[in-house]
Amino acid sequence: MKQKITIGFLLVILIGVIVVMWQDFYKSKNKSQKNPYEYNIDKLKNIDPELIHYKEVLQLNPDINELISIDIDDNDNIYVTGAGKVITYRTNGTVSQSFEIDSTAYSIDVSNNGNIYLGMLNHIEVYDRTGNLKSRWKTLNENVITTSIATTENSVFVADAGNKIVYHYDLEGNLRNEIGKKDTLKGVPGFIIPSPHFDLLIGNLGRLWVVNPGIHAFENYDFDGNLISSWERTSMQLEGFSGCCNPSNIAILSNGSFVTSEKGLERVKVHSPSGDFKSVVAGPDIFEEGTKGIDLAVDSKDRIYVLDPVKKLVRIFEKK
Repeated sequence: MKQKITIGFLLVILIGVIVVMWQDFYKSKNKSQKNPYEYNIDKLKNIDPELIHYKEVLQLNPDINELISIDIDDNDNIYVTGAGKVITYRTNGTVSQSFEIDSTAYSIDVSNNGNIYLGMLNHIEVYDRTGNLKSRWKTLNENVITTSIATTENSVFVADAGNKIVYHYDLEGNLRNEIGKKDTLKGVPGFIIPSPHFDLLIGNLGRLWVVNPGIHAFENYDFDGNLISSWERTSMQLEGFSGCCNPSNIAILSNGSFVTSEKGLERVKVHSPSGDFKSVVAGPDIFEEGTKGIDLAVDSKDRIYVLDPVKKLVRIFEKK
């Protein structure tokens, strides 16, 4: 009888231990569902109003099904393009002209000589300002993905996200050289481009600036392809850039400061020529979540033009 009592007592203790272990396991499981190391991106969407130094003063609503790219000429005329069309606006926001194109343009540059250079998917097309096609450059290879164009008096630079390279052409479309190929001896890191967001521009001193989006860097090259300087800012905070390929688009102000846009955490900012954060132009609150390809342009008065491809708007900002 005594042995039966002992066995029963042990069974009660064993059941109690199992219950405690079961409760502890499921409580721990529920706690583990909230990752203590998880970064709350929502906090980054809240920007101190004191850091926003620009105000939106005008919106344009281009009649283009897929709005992709923007540029501004020397007279501050505004050119927008995308699927099947190029539209030109006067500085007051009224349409001056438009013309149709055969397919989709993913980038645009209006040169000083009056030509409009369009980056189609894998080649360049050149139009005059009335919309007449002047030339269609040959495709270099089947992997070309044209994402950006910049021109000077004698050169055309084309960013190719597919081959991860920048092409330097003359004005007739003859290839002069390639820029940005990895070269450890010359200190060129090579472009890291996880997705087709690869932008470039001609700086105020006439040198080429190219975004290396995979490492959140700006690289400054001469036209022979020599790396002159670079700066890098990797951070989820306003001071830098994060994600696989940011900044996605850039423009430049008259004082040499860079205007930048990002995807993943949609925001437009201004950075000094050396890369230091200066101010916010627009925060995530004005964009639809998931907006990508926020193209940028700047006019002679340093007004900033922000292309919103989801809302199909060109949003114009002035300094407060």
